[in-house]
Amino acid sequence: MSYQKLAVATVAALCLQLTACNNNDTAHSHAHDKAHWSYEGETGPSHWGTLSEEYALCGTGEQQSPINITESVTADLPPLEFNYSPIPVVIENNGHTIKMTASGTLKIADDEYQLLQFHTHSPSEAAINGKQADMVIHLVHKNAQDQLAVVAVLLEVGETANPLIQTLWDVMPKTVTEPQQHETQIDINQLLPEDKNYYTFEGSLTTPPCSEGVRWMVLKQPVSISAEQLAQYQSVYPKNVRPLQPLNGRKVSSSN
Repeated sequence: MSYQKLAVATVAALCLQLTACNNNDTAHSHAHDKAHWSYEGETGPSHWGTLSEEYALCGTGEQQSPINITESVTADLPPLEFNYSPIPVVIENNGHTIKMTASGTLKIADDEYQLLQFHTHSPSEAAINGKQADMVIHLVHKNAQDQLAVVAVLLEVGETANPLIQTLWDVMPKTVTEPQQHETQIDINQLLPEDKNYYTFEGSLTTPPCSEGVRWMVLKQPVSISAEQLAQYQSVYPKNVRPLQPLNGRKVSSSN
């Protein structure tokens, strides 16, 4: 009986070890898929493509964003039809940017996209003739086919502060947080310039996993923010941008 008990105990111990190993492998695999990335150092943009198999396109993709817009072809592009209504502030600091959960629709000809969220970068990620704006807001939309459309609103320091930006900055988390909902309402239309002419091109997400097939629209007219508003943001994120990526033969179209 003692031998049988010993054998059972041994088998049980082996099973526990194997289970632990499998769990460790699963955890490691999961951690690998969610590999940490940043905007500098060994986990910065030049290394994104090697941090995880899931991020491979960051290094091998041919239609990556952001880009430097130096030439464009004027085309008969459809207007951007924004349908945004006031919504409560839902804001988070996710360790890479300040992100706001949002809702509303964007219609481009026959394509309708739902607004999912908008977030911030400083300076802007796209450049126009080599010049980046002081900041940018990316309005991220998705259609019924799960295709993404991102509208980039350029922000430049001027004499006029932006009231919506100030509302957000007043509750902006300085450290990483879960989404925080506030009773305050915002009207995202206050982020949009009066002139809705835009550049458009095919690109990618500007953060891992750098997925391609993203429809980009960069509004030409910048929106004014104050120097104080820029400084307030940069005290949290002084530079959270991906470097400019090669065009690789892509064409940029212009609405005028």
